Amino acid sequence: MNYKRIFLIVMDSLGCGALPDANLFGDEGSNTLKSCYESEYFNAPNLKKLGIFNIDNINCGEPEKHPIGTYAKLQELSVGKDTTTGHWEFAGLVSTAQMPTYPNGFPLDLMQKLEHAWGRGWLVNKPYSGTEVLLDYGKQHEQTGKLIVYTSADSVFQIAAHENIVPIEKLYEYCKIARQYLNGDHAVGRVIARPFVGTYPNYTRTANRHDYSLLPPSKTMLNYLQENNKKVISVGKIYDIFAGSGIDESYRTVSNQDGMEKTINLLDKDFEGLCFVNLVDFDAKFGHRNDIDGYAKAITEFDEQLGRFMQKMNKDDLLIITADHGCDPKTPSTDHSREYVPMLCYASNIKADNNLGTIKCFGAIAKTILQNFNINEQVLKGESFLNKIICR
Repeated sequence: MNYKRIFLIVMDSLGCGALPDANLFGDEGSNTLKSCYESEYFNAPNLKKLGIFNIDNINCGEPEKHPIGTYAKLQELSVGKDTTTGHWEFAGLVSTAQMPTYPNGFPLDLMQKLEHAWGRGWLVNKPYSGTEVLLDYGKQHEQTGKLIVYTSADSVFQIAAHENIVPIEKLYEYCKIARQYLNGDHAVGRVIARPFVGTYPNYTRTANRHDYSLLPPSKTMLNYLQENNKKVISVGKIYDIFAGSGIDESYRTVSNQDGMEKTINLLDKDFEGLCFVNLVDFDAKFGHRNDIDGYAKAITEFDEQLGRFMQKMNKDDLLIITADHGCDPKTPSTDHSREYVPMLCYASNIKADNNLGTIKCFGAIAKTILQNFNINEQVLKGESFLNKIICR
């Protein structure tokens, strides 16, 4: 029996150990899962039951004696460690070149063109922590109306603005303009709107964030599903990551909890196809802020909702849980880390205590999902593991 509905949940940034080439990215020794596990606030019995601590060389946790799921770790083949390349690889596209990054800020001539197009000045233009940049420049932004432009180690162009100074829709307009200019050699993975509220020094970023991604360079798993009349539903920032390509309906979220509640509710929806979910808080709120306990608490909260999700699944549902990269909160860096990621599969007819070892290429997930729906394409990267997980 193949599956009618597949739920693919990405625990954004929950890596599980440094990749062999982590030294090229400055990420030797990173292990996001292990760092969180060592917190007193970590409690994940459902992930444990599925076999997360049975994954090869996971280096933390007590293995489950009788795991109820199939488990493995995935090795990214794309050059990079960011959200876009990771998710595109889940969908079958391997990026052979790293998207441009700007450790010294964006070129002045580009910024001058943007200033003219916006009709508004800018501040900063260098890598910065998203919370620290508000503390250091929020007051000046309020006084001058200039946009706070910053980046990170990732391929991103971020614009922060106070909602009382720059209305949300105006900020989105500025981001769309930037997206038009950021092409060719400057084709960053994402332009991100970062609205915030509050008064100095107590600024807080709001849930009105919006990402403007590049269109994938070719068809992805989502397009193939759609062309074969399978439903593609996105929850969280999946729609943004794929610039809407191949997605039938989407649900925005304001938190991990909101994202999981929406996903649990989608179990009541009758459809044939894929529900693709991104839970960004792990990364944005905790990994990037080096908040080990906060990250651990978020995993604990997710695990409770995961238990409810699993109880509600139909017999012809398949659940796949994974991550897109690491963001080890224990390292000095506040950026993503080049890590393996865990993969857990669960269904009523799944092979239990089934160790698939290390799977090279996130695209194995795309191949598995397409094979499940009898969609034959020869272009996407990866090898299907469908026949390795189903008890016939």
